[in-house]
Amino acid sequence: MTEKQPYYHPSGREIEVFEHAYTNKLPLLLKGPTGTGKSRFVEYMAYQLHKPLITISCHEETSSTDLIGRFIIKGAETIWLDGPLTLAMKKGAIVYLDEIAEARPDVIVAIHPLTDHRRELFIDKLNESIAAHPDFMLVASFNPGYQKGFKELKPSTRQRFVALPFNYPLPKMEVLILTNETGIDDNIAQKLVAIAQKIRNLKELGLTETVSTRLLVDAAKLIKSGLPKRLSVKVAMLEPLTDEPELIQALEDLSNLMI
Repeated sequence: MTEKQPYYHPSGREIEVFEHAYTNKLPLLLKGPTGTGKSRFVEYMAYQLHKPLITISCHEETSSTDLIGRFIIKGAETIWLDGPLTLAMKKGAIVYLDEIAEARPDVIVAIHPLTDHRRELFIDKLNESIAAHPDFMLVASFNPGYQKGFKELKPSTRQRFVALPFNYPLPKMEVLILTNETGIDDNIAQKLVAIAQKIRNLKELGLTETVSTRLLVDAAKLIKSGLPKRLSVKVAMLEPLTDEPELIQALEDLSNLMI
């Protein structure tokens, strides 16, 4: 469990939904763009429920073996080493599969028995099944906008989860997040949020990702530490969005008018 309570400001009834999913031993899928607070929300809920949290950042090389475990050679013998998912099941932890659609297909196949009434994991290398601890919970995140047409969760997988949508906070809430997270002046926080809102509404730019709350927090931290405001916005909010010089210049011209 995280020692210090993570800061999280609810935008709806997601805390209530998480608590009920945990009580009913239901897996939970968090859907939404990058940087909208999905990971922070899971950290916050693990703290509130006094449960250990094991986070697994999925990528294209993540396999079921990485999650379940493998045999290793130790000295003159071969021993089995549990993976993070197996450990979480045994100790009753919350396991968070961040960006689950990025993982290899065998990961999805492996977790299917964990997402229904069985709540068990079959370890083929040991030829045995492990039942989940009563306190175990499976949480996964998915970015539908980014993965659309590229890597998507099959309906048969999505329907095994209770799903919570995440999006960018309302402006007033986002300002509150910035001031609480970084201690930045409220006036500057409002300007940063206004820039983000403007860029998010420019659909014609064709950006794969737009300004996330995470990027806003990064910019606010840089400004708070003394880096000039316009430079902070450029390196924390604009440069991460694209490598096109002309587009970056256009975004910079826009943001310079607002801060």
